[in-house]
Amino acid sequence: MQQPRRRIRGHRRPIALAGATALVIAAVASASTTLPGAGRASAGPAATSQDAALAPCRISATMGVQMSEGLPTPPGYARSTGEIKALNLMIDFPDAEGTEPATDRYAEFFPQTSEWFRASSYGRLVYRPEAPVEDWLRMPMPFTEYGIERGSPFEPGYRQLVKDIVAAADPQVDFSAYDLVNVLVSPNAGPSALDTVLSVTFSGNDEAPTADGVPLANTSFVYSRQDDGSGSYAETGYRVLPHENGHVFGLPDLYTMEGGGSVGHWDIMSEDWGANNDFLAWHKWKLGWLDNEQISCASRSGVSEHTLGPLATEGGTKLAFVPLSAQSGYAVEVRTAAGNDEAVCRPGVLIYKVSSDVDTGQGPVAVADATEDSGGCTRRPNVHAELSDAPFRPGQTFTDRANGVRISVLDEDDDGNYRVRVTRP
Repeated sequence: MQQPRRRIRGHRRPIALAGATALVIAAVASASTTLPGAGRASAGPAATSQDAALAPCRISATMGVQMSEGLPTPPGYARSTGEIKALNLMIDFPDAEGTEPATDRYAEFFPQTSEWFRASSYGRLVYRPEAPVEDWLRMPMPFTEYGIERGSPFEPGYRQLVKDIVAAADPQVDFSAYDLVNVLVSPNAGPSALDTVLSVTFSGNDEAPTADGVPLANTSFVYSRQDDGSGSYAETGYRVLPHENGHVFGLPDLYTMEGGGSVGHWDIMSEDWGANNDFLAWHKWKLGWLDNEQISCASRSGVSEHTLGPLATEGGTKLAFVPLSAQSGYAVEVRTAAGNDEAVCRPGVLIYKVSSDVDTGQGPVAVADATEDSGGCTRRPNVHAELSDAPFRPGQTFTDRANGVRISVLDEDDDGNYRVRVTRP
């Protein structure tokens, strides 16, 4: 089975070498060149009377960590609830002219991206894409002259490119009217995605270039096409954009720079090639798509039981969390082949460790595999095979001996709800 290519983003990431399997660490800074300080969250669950009970499970963001998994999300990122307006600009270059109508490039991503966010957020995020300029915006310099290779955060080449984009679009666009920007580049600019994925997002960056008095602080660039020849591109090729937009909402990359599969296909921030997949429940809580009342906090010593419903369905308890420290803990949720999770071949209870003190691209989330070394239950292209059967089934137990934690799946009812027992010291 062909494994997904590791991708290059504006956050620390691996570099995919053409035709090679070796990976090296990109010596680039995060897309956030300035780390946000303490302040109001730009996204995340609103305060309720349950906050005191949930406090031990709201592991905090760690200063100095790029795009921390902690709660709340720092300010500076785009809102992740309510209606957001996404500006889409299609650009080409003198040495890479668009060979198709610019509206065709736009149609590769919409309405699929809006529908993906509607389903994942249970309707809490209304994603309104707009393309006020329907033609290609021709850049004044050839693509090769911008020197764009790895997408370091607003390096000179990107600063010049953004300046040229603004100059071309400003007569027809009010940048201050939008929450985020998607730059959809003519797919013949730069290398094939099979060689090097240049798609990149600059997020939470208050040193970004400005337009119409606002910084372009949450901007995604999409290059090439993630088409591996398997025939799935028409249905799944758009998913690079929900991944990139995940960064503008403050979410980190979950793949690792060494190319490891610590999360597999269980979150689009890990794998956005191939079959559709959703966000983890932890991310949905972080984004404000799950209410505090839908979270069960297993922070007390002893034994507790938790009944969890499938993540794809609206309402009910979706996430149990077992805190280990102020920066880490185990998340427990139910995943089924429904909603955005079409590739699930073994439904059950997914257990994973969340660490808010681990950088994006360094493995801030690690899924526990209930069936280690099984080879997985899927052979679908670009789905991590080994972790495809990671969920725990009734009668199985996850054990962390070092911390004295046991998470046992007791049973499943006729409605697909699972009863889980947590034992902790």
